[in-house]
Amino acid sequence: MGLKLLANDADDLTILASALQDAIVRVGDIRFDPVDRSVTLQASRYRHEDARPTRILSGLRIDGVMSLQSHAFDRGNADAYAVILDLAFEETDAPQGSLLVTLAGGGMIRMAVEGLDIMLADAGEVKRAGSRPRHDA
Repeated sequence: MGLKLLANDADDLTILASALQDAIVRVGDIRFDPVDRSVTLQASRYRHEDARPTRILSGLRIDGVMSLQSHAFDRGNADAYAVILDLAFEETDAPQGSLLVTLAGGGMIRMAVEGLDIMLADAGEVKRAGSRPRHDA
């Protein structure tokens, strides 16, 4: 059975971020809907909870998004890939704040959010991964 996680506070976000670490995202699969105030993306999530190296297709939805900015990350190339390293929340005017998505290679996505309202759900079949992610110290 796949994961289904909700994050509405900092503790929840820590768990959700650990599940998303090393997820591979196609840039064209990151969608910001300013009318719906949401960001959705599809990712190949590395399953750290599995003893074997495996991945699963997962969906992420972030609600209450007022704006989205990127740094050192080219959102214009839909066929490029990014690897999620971490998610963090910086509160500005409770419950509002910034959701920061740290990407491998120094990239970052910053979303101004009304509060933490995030859902992660696995949607595919578990598949063997070619290798385990490695992080330089």
